[in-house]
Amino acid sequence: MSLLMDSTSSSLLLSPPPYLTKDETGTLVFDSSFLQKQASLPSEFIWPHGDLIHNEGELKEPVIDLEGFLKGDEVATAQAAELVRTACLNHGFFQVTNHGVDTSLIHAAHEEIDKIFKLPLDKKLSVRRKPGDVSGYSGAHAHRYSSKLPWKETFSFGYHGDDDSGDDDSVPLVVDYFKSVLGKDFEHTGWVYQRYCEAMRKVSLVIFELLAISLGVDRLNYRKFFEDGSSIMRCNYYPPCNNSTLTLGTGPHCDPTSLTILHQDQVGGLQVFADNKWLAIRPRPDALVVNIGDTFMALSNGRYRSCLHRAVVNRESERRSLVFFVSPNEEKVVRPPQDLVCREGHRTYPDFTWSDLLEFTQKHYRADVATLQSFIQWLLSSKPSNF
Repeated sequence: MSLLMDSTSSSLLLSPPPYLTKDETGTLVFDSSFLQKQASLPSEFIWPHGDLIHNEGELKEPVIDLEGFLKGDEVATAQAAELVRTACLNHGFFQVTNHGVDTSLIHAAHEEIDKIFKLPLDKKLSVRRKPGDVSGYSGAHAHRYSSKLPWKETFSFGYHGDDDSGDDDSVPLVVDYFKSVLGKDFEHTGWVYQRYCEAMRKVSLVIFELLAISLGVDRLNYRKFFEDGSSIMRCNYYPPCNNSTLTLGTGPHCDPTSLTILHQDQVGGLQVFADNKWLAIRPRPDALVVNIGDTFMALSNGRYRSCLHRAVVNRESERRSLVFFVSPNEEKVVRPPQDLVCREGHRTYPDFTWSDLLEFTQKHYRADVATLQSFIQWLLSSKPSNF
């Protein structure tokens, strides 16, 4: 809904909302090419002014070279761990280079994004995420929400640590998902994302070692905890928006997962709320952006921060990103190492499982800055013996 100024009365008048397409269930259908032709932005996509405040420069997050750590260089490892520690105590964001992921694989994964989102609208709608599920297509998350809709399309799918492609005859989970959902023409796409997920898993385990070193606990503690973990891979597509100053690609939130590893294109748009202002994360083609999520904040006994972040949209350019959300096995108990608790002198959060938190965010709560605190309150009211 747009606001128009009446010149005679100086009052604000609401113009009629543009026509919105809805499916048979009454859910809004996100057709960005159609919406771009409308005179005004539908009110469902307009965000509160407080969420739209402009960024004030770039975040000075550390860019950590992993080469020395991967080669076993003790000096380089100590330096990398200190950079991780400083970042995670302040805002939970850093970038890594020389991470071991082939640039051709990253490029291939970006190329396949268009193959998915350029499909006909009815085909994308036929593979929409079902309520409570994390896999499938989503247009502006309209299947879950009716206001403050993000100006984006996503395609998500699960990946498990024990599902790496090997020499046996079984078809890996990711490949099978793409073939069964999108058809045999997407088998190659499935293989690209299977290998991308495998590469992201390897990077995540390296980062978990660095996180352990930086916290002064057994360096293999978190690596072992996440070796059989479950992850969610997401392809994001942010179409251009004529009214980009009124909406967001992703609203302000903290990730409920443990670790997020992102590769963004050169358009940029990822922003972090640090030092009481919004700061942009500069796109670096050779780097992966890493941020701490709520689950790891609990695993660090609250020492490391899960930081508020968002994604803005561009008036003229499309934006794409690849996001790998790392979580533990769904039934593992999320509990910080005992020596870390002894040093702190208390437990900050009660025991919980990732399946509990996932259920909370998928069925009961829209992720924001207070997700973990709200989840703990919900958990204690339903399972009071956890603390």
